[in-house]
Amino acid sequence: MRFAVLVRATGQSEAGVMPSEKLLADMGRYNEELVKAGIMLAGEGLQPSAKGARVRFKGAQRAVIDGPFTETKELIAGFWIWQVKSLEEAIEWVKRCPNPFEDGESEIEIRQIFEAEDFGAEFTPELREQEERLRAQIDQRKPN
Repeated sequence: MRFAVLVRATGQSEAGVMPSEKLLADMGRYNEELVKAGIMLAGEGLQPSAKGARVRFKGAQRAVIDGPFTETKELIAGFWIWQVKSLEEAIEWVKRCPNPFEDGESEIEIRQIFEAEDFGAEFTPELREQEERLRAQIDQRKPN
């Protein structure tokens, strides 16, 4: 099972406050544990929403909304992609995580990622083959 592990933004992260050297070192050690355990597939921090944009869809229309976005509690400051056996295992790993905002309040959300078999008959053999072909192309572009 794959999970997206989402670090919620705070007022500090949205203001562009960078983590301390201690937190960077603690997170580095934690990420090493995740990699050694074979769990971590990806992980990155995100710039504040002031440097981003949203595209709102309404039928065929598209509207671009520039950041910053006001609802900080709805924003993501960083993420990991993990492969674990269960939600319970992901929860146990998150409990071991250093507080992403040191002494402040933090929240990490865990969401299971859809797999091909989750889509049922609508995900035809042709669509599955296309998905596999695209994933192979992506894998070829990844640095070793």
